[in-house]
Amino acid sequence: MKTTIVYKTTGNLELKGDFYPVPAGSAPVIMYIHGGGLIWGSRDDMKEEQIKLYNDAGFAVFSIDYRLAPEIKIPEIKQDVEDALVWLRTEGAAQFGIDPEKIVVSGGSAGGYLALLSGTIETKPKAIVSFYGYGDITGSWALDPSPYFLAMARVPKELRAMLVKKDPISVGPITERYGIYLYGRQTGEWIGDVSGIDTLFEKKQLQKWSPFWNITADYPPTMLLHGTKDDDVPYEESEKMSQKLAEAGVQNKLITIPGGAHLFDEKMDDPAVKDAFSEVIDFLNSVL
Repeated sequence: MKTTIVYKTTGNLELKGDFYPVPAGSAPVIMYIHGGGLIWGSRDDMKEEQIKLYNDAGFAVFSIDYRLAPEIKIPEIKQDVEDALVWLRTEGAAQFGIDPEKIVVSGGSAGGYLALLSGTIETKPKAIVSFYGYGDITGSWALDPSPYFLAMARVPKELRAMLVKKDPISVGPITERYGIYLYGRQTGEWIGDVSGIDTLFEKKQLQKWSPFWNITADYPPTMLLHGTKDDDVPYEESEKMSQKLAEAGVQNKLITIPGGAHLFDEKMDDPAVKDAFSEVIDFLNSVL
């Protein structure tokens, strides 16, 4: 039975999370962060099949909203993730009887990036699961115009400007927000738009917000899952992150989905996807 809570209030904006408990007390919990290029999406984006899968395996689930870019930038979004983790460890543990020492952060795409970013904050999770996420926002794949998105209908600058809100938001329908992302990927302005950093003259500052450049020996055990045919976030991003984690002595595992596209995990009937989720459960049980 889902329970919706407010884990943080900032200004007039309430940041909400949906909690899906399991019967057993002191259960581990997976905090899920939705994707959407940091620009669109909501806590409702988590698939019901995945929630049930985790619940059946004994994991409670906490799917969160966070403030969206470009109205808010990456530093504030990172703070929302950390505040959600703090809420889980304190109020969440008291309210739902979860184990505050067994918190996993998971997400897909931009949510995978934020999950990886959670490994660099003071209140670290016990483990991280990144579906087709990215650890480095300084690379050409993120900063240059994307050939894949340039093949789509071009978004005028005027339309992008019309789509951005005056005030911060935490829920953004893809139908209203995708144009902002598409414009950014077509022009190479996406990372500058969501970070507030001049990527031409201050590119090095982006390392601060790139998990790849901030891995330490106490970084949580991490599982990375990525398809080899991902046209949005290159497979090599997870491959590179896995290698960097290994160099730092951090336990990690990379699950490769041959021929897998972006959002491959939406095909829950695919045998390869079923196997991947079984590996996720086994990995989490081994590290928690």
